[in-house]
Amino acid sequence: MKGGSPTRLIQRRVGLLFALFAFLFTLILLRAIWLQAVNGGEFQASARSQQTDLVVVPGHRGTVLDRNGHPLAVSEDAASVIVTPYQVKHPQTAANQLAPLLHVPAAELLGKMADRATGFAYLGRKVSLPVAQRVRALKIPGVGTSPDSRRTYPQGPLAAQVIGAVGVDNQGLTGLERSEEGLLHGSDGQQKIVKDALGEAIKLQTIRGAESGQTVRLTLDGPIQARTESVLAEIGRTYSPKGATAIVMDPQTSDVLAMANWPPADPARIAQLGPAPFMNRATGFTYEPGSTFKSFTVAGALSEHLVNPQTVFDLPPTIQVADREIGESHDRGAISLSVSQILAQSSNVGAVKIGLELGKDRFDSWIRRFGFGSPTGISFPGEEAGIVPHPAQYSGSTMGNAPIGQGLSVTPVQMATAYSAIANGGMLRKPRLIESAGEERFAEARGRRVISPAISAQLRTMLKGVLQPGGTASEVTVPGYQLAGKTGTAQKPVPGGYSDTQFVASFVGFAPADHPRLLAAVIVDEPKGGYFGGQVAAPAFGKIVAFSLPYLGVAPN
Repeated sequence: MKGGSPTRLIQRRVGLLFALFAFLFTLILLRAIWLQAVNGGEFQASARSQQTDLVVVPGHRGTVLDRNGHPLAVSEDAASVIVTPYQVKHPQTAANQLAPLLHVPAAELLGKMADRATGFAYLGRKVSLPVAQRVRALKIPGVGTSPDSRRTYPQGPLAAQVIGAVGVDNQGLTGLERSEEGLLHGSDGQQKIVKDALGEAIKLQTIRGAESGQTVRLTLDGPIQARTESVLAEIGRTYSPKGATAIVMDPQTSDVLAMANWPPADPARIAQLGPAPFMNRATGFTYEPGSTFKSFTVAGALSEHLVNPQTVFDLPPTIQVADREIGESHDRGAISLSVSQILAQSSNVGAVKIGLELGKDRFDSWIRRFGFGSPTGISFPGEEAGIVPHPAQYSGSTMGNAPIGQGLSVTPVQMATAYSAIANGGMLRKPRLIESAGEERFAEARGRRVISPAISAQLRTMLKGVLQPGGTASEVTVPGYQLAGKTGTAQKPVPGGYSDTQFVASFVGFAPADHPRLLAAVIVDEPKGGYFGGQVAAPAFGKIVAFSLPYLGVAPN
């Protein structure tokens, strides 16, 4: 039979099929060996990467405390809500579910989830852990959470401009949060999460532990700070100023017990507010002090033995100094006043006459001796130095302007610090705002003597007259305590001279007058409806003192 028997034909076909299968099997085996030998490590790594996640665990920022150990700023665990857009199957539904939880418009969330060109986006930052749990419970494909931390403020926005604010990446942006960033920030940790084939976490391994930042303890006293801010808020409601600040100090140590600003600012809303509301006017606002500066003119003349408190000056209604005629805040006729009366009644003509007795070189030496023209050295970023011209820069009328606090500029913290030297017996000390930072303790400054104890006592006695009948703040009293201080009503400089409508009202004082335990400076920028220091700032001083002295346990006189 042609072609052979059917049996042989079948055998031949079976043999060919077997050879084909053997050949294919060999190819598959060789391919497997090649994949295992050459690309095995790569595939294993890929598989592992699909089953493990590396997660950054943010370190908590250090705590900020007041002098009593009460927390002003702390960090707590939080979470960020994240999305991988191409994994979201129903973006509109997901956006509608998440919007009420994250307090973000659904349209905004939808825009992020619908952008398939990106592999990652934040839907919410620093949400609370209960909110994060509710997000995870929705089990929306592509939506998850990652560990985070957030800054909270147990006392609300108390001392916000001093403490400062923190950005979304936990970095300090303003105030002490910024200047003490190196101590406060802490260090992030890392964890490895192992997942099963369904993507469920089955193992958590800490690769590197997170470390919290260090604690910063301030000299601020929470209740005094709160009362001071409340008093500034009253000024805000009554006079609608451009801004205001107040500093409360222990004049014996120069510890800052309160440093308040108005308008207030909420550090939790810095993303919406921006940095401007967080300016600390106590250290960053420069202004011409006006009559509060007369105390230092008198201090120099007393120290040079040119006058004593009883020295009498004949004072015409105005005085001409070079090209400038200087008068009083109220019209009057010719009178005679002692140095004590000149200070109590805040006579411009009298202060100019005393300044002319000193002369420009001695005047310049004394005001610089009190620290004007240089930063105080307080531990706060961006402290201004003020502007004090050198005698070589004086014009003919400078000695008519400077002794009454015009033609130079100071900061509120400079004024408070300089008055502390009058209050404490003559020692000028660097103000202390930070008591300790981490392991480092900031000791009270030893200071340097600027006036003698006798001159200090004379000035304290004269400054009592400001709050007594005939003084510029005679209506301010605190039952049981004798007060001392000085009012200031300064016209603001404008091109070509001084404004007739814009003023800085101020008062710096201390109590009890003979043995001061508390000093407060109140500065109000452009108040409306009243502008005299005795009217606007001095009553605020009285309210601060009326609360703070009993609170500190200072017995009435």
